[in-house]
Amino acid sequence: MSDKPTDKHTGKPQPKPRATEGKTREPVRLMSEVDARGKPLTWKEYERKERRKTRWAWIWTVTGIIFVGVLAYDMHYNPIDPNHPDEHLEAPSVAERDALAKRESGVTENSSMRLRMEAFVKEQQSNIVAELEKIDGGKFRVDTWDRMQGGGGISCVLQDGVVFEKAGVNTSVVYGSLPRPAILKMRANHKALDPDVESLGFFAAGLSMVLHPRNPMAPTVHLNYRYFETINDDGTTNAWWFGGGTDLTPNYLFDEDAIHFHRTIKDACDKHDRDYYPRFKKWCDEYFSVKHRGETRGLGGIFFDDLDEGEKDQENLFAFVQDCAKAFLPSYLPILAKRMNMPYSEQERAWQQLRRGRYVEFNLVHDRGTSFGLNTPGARIESILMSLPLTARWQYMHEPQPGSREDRLTNVLRTPVDWI
Repeated sequence: MSDKPTDKHTGKPQPKPRATEGKTREPVRLMSEVDARGKPLTWKEYERKERRKTRWAWIWTVTGIIFVGVLAYDMHYNPIDPNHPDEHLEAPSVAERDALAKRESGVTENSSMRLRMEAFVKEQQSNIVAELEKIDGGKFRVDTWDRMQGGGGISCVLQDGVVFEKAGVNTSVVYGSLPRPAILKMRANHKALDPDVESLGFFAAGLSMVLHPRNPMAPTVHLNYRYFETINDDGTTNAWWFGGGTDLTPNYLFDEDAIHFHRTIKDACDKHDRDYYPRFKKWCDEYFSVKHRGETRGLGGIFFDDLDEGEKDQENLFAFVQDCAKAFLPSYLPILAKRMNMPYSEQERAWQQLRRGRYVEFNLVHDRGTSFGLNTPGARIESILMSLPLTARWQYMHEPQPGSREDRLTNVLRTPVDWI
């Protein structure tokens, strides 16, 4: 059968039209071949269409030959064992295995510490946000975010509220890989880390909070509790530790507030070890030091890091962290209730802004958590810098008037006090 176009009336092949010299005519169109709009094709358009069909037929033929050849080669040299059909599949990541475990079984006391810590910090975040919303009357903006490497977080931020000028309560769950320099640095406190590997998987989960009240008489407060774990290639735990703490940063000193805050924290510590509070209080004063200013950031609280099996077993340390985190609301809310509606002057507001400037200096220059977050690939910068106040002030060569309330606070910050 001829592949030339045929006349739709006679069924005979249509002859190729001849060009007419010296005349401009509408090209002859083939009534049996039409374009996408239903318009008959010219002879040249028909030939171009046929060449394109032939070219694509060759392309698909060659592609099919190559595919079949590669498939045959792979089946011959990499046969699948019918008794172990899954061994050729890529092993799921630790993040994927944890996500599957949560879907299938939820989180129980028998779950991994990774999943239990994640569930705990999210529960505490929800409780704290609910209580703070009752006090302020405003609502937190809630942003849920994910990391490509695994994990994610929930950032809850309230700005320009009635009580809080800025308040942030964040949770983060991070799966990632530590480069060799980070492994060597961490090995100073964790000898279980292998110094010969080029990279090592890690997991971190934490609850982080900073509250900056609007009233200068109400103190800023910070809280952070976290769990860190390094992971072998097979998904087993290589090393683990807990860290965290909480501290109070007032603009004006009320001794009763400092005493209440420290006593509540001490009660939580004493349930586990009576040496914890004095030890971690001293650690807090040393860590939250604005070294270039020669003063502490605030009145302290507790701070600890790298608590692992050399301290106590994992279950005891997890229970300790839980009790410390749960002590936050009773340690701070009574103080806030007394101070948030007190009258204040523009001068006292200006002093608050200066003290916030010192807060910013510590966080950006000295804080290890901020540094780690900013240097973690794929980190969410807005969540890391959530701790910074909405407003702050730097004034050249400012010194408080001797004997003033501002001067008393400055002296306490230069020489930390034992409040209980």
